[in-house]
Amino acid sequence: MGQNGDLISSLLPLVALFAIFYFLIIRPQQKQAKAHKELVANLKKGDKIVTHGGLMVEVTKVADDHLVVKNPDNSEMKLVREFVSKVLED
Repeated sequence: MGQNGDLISSLLPLVALFAIFYFLIIRPQQKQAKAHKELVANLKKGDKIVTHGGLMVEVTKVADDHLVVKNPDNSEMKLVREFVSKVLED
């Protein structure tokens, strides 16, 4: 019986460490990834966005795997959806 209690008391800190790791690192990353996925899925023509590279552009066309965006000088380029950082509010 003494070894059984010893095993539980030696595993308890490991379980506590995993729980702390989960709630401080894993769970917030999952929430952030879900929010980014929703943001990208809800993009529409006319939205002004900021890319991960810092470009401020306007969405002109939404495709399945990419966006066509317009620069301030009216040139257009394709942008992979994952590189959208945030949507600018008007």
